[in-house]
Amino acid sequence: MIEFLAPVSKKILAHREVLPLGTLGKQIEIHSKIGELPNLKDVKFAILGIKENRADVNFIGAEISFDSYRKTLYSLYPGNWNYNIIDIGDIEKGETAEDTRFAAKEVIAALLKKNIVPLILGGSQDLGYSQYRAYDGIGEMVNVVNIDNRFDLGNAELPISNKSYVGKMVVDKPYNLFNYSVLGYQSFFNAPQEIALMDKLFFDAYRLGEICADLTLVEPIMRDADMVTLDVTAIKSAELSYKNNESPNGFDGREICAISRYAGISNKVKSFGVFELSDSIESKSGAMLVAQILWYFIEGVNFRVEDDNFDNEKLFTSYKVPVDDEVLEFKKSNKTERWWIVLPFISNVNNKLKRRTLLPCTYGEYLSACNQEIPERWLKARHKNEV
Repeated sequence: MIEFLAPVSKKILAHREVLPLGTLGKQIEIHSKIGELPNLKDVKFAILGIKENRADVNFIGAEISFDSYRKTLYSLYPGNWNYNIIDIGDIEKGETAEDTRFAAKEVIAALLKKNIVPLILGGSQDLGYSQYRAYDGIGEMVNVVNIDNRFDLGNAELPISNKSYVGKMVVDKPYNLFNYSVLGYQSFFNAPQEIALMDKLFFDAYRLGEICADLTLVEPIMRDADMVTLDVTAIKSAELSYKNNESPNGFDGREICAISRYAGISNKVKSFGVFELSDSIESKSGAMLVAQILWYFIEGVNFRVEDDNFDNEKLFTSYKVPVDDEVLEFKKSNKTERWWIVLPFISNVNNKLKRRTLLPCTYGEYLSACNQEIPERWLKARHKNEV
């Protein structure tokens, strides 16, 4: 792993020296010398920058620096956290974008094997493909949640780009993608055929207005996620002072931080990536918002509660609801009052899918079932288990 990593810049190391005691910058271990990586023992989070943007469809030769994001993150005070954080530096651009993606996959995979959560600062969002491929060695199907105003499916037959990397996830071997969910999409940014394809693939898509109207919808989606990616253009351009973001609409700062915290609270999320970062985010407040997004994710992880030991029935209350010809079974955790809906057991189901037989849901979905409405997510998830 060390061979792919460059140390944090000297500018950031100098800035760290003048920070007040107690700030994150004073507490985290930093990759400061070539070939000398901090000790990874007992580490929970690793900050990783990936300076790649050549697969951006609008690439015009711009270079990337993550110094402003590191400065603001280092300046924040931690919460009452029990975990250690390190900054392992950056992956510089390789000879080709493919070389960089390979290096990113190897580094992220190495961190995952050590049960370290990568906090990724990335250029173009095709790097999400590397984040996804890092799970290849885990041996289970992967649920991907993307906070984005676009689906990024694209044409999988064309070279990968930041607008087509999800199509590569679908068609490239090994076939590990179980589900793909998009939070905050805006219809006018997505071709009708892509919207239709999302439905045909039984993927989940939630419009910006739907999420903003009720942020609690995010919790069960994140609870079943293995990795989360954020395209910062899903945030209102005014919140970031982002020159190249063509949309004035998107999540505001409070909403995106709440969504990030939900991602952290999920017991399954093992990596979190923030992409489409560039020098176009020109304001200090924009860099601060990105830092706070990471802060809230870390905060969420520190509030994780193990409540999914379904082998012990005493920890749950079960409810059976007849709906038409089906009998839906719901389980509520007695500890956290979070809800799940049971998928029908498929006797010949692939071993990789065993853990998907319980689908996180909301109390509202239970109430809808009581009113004879079968939850749409249950129908989609059952179809995936049967295919």
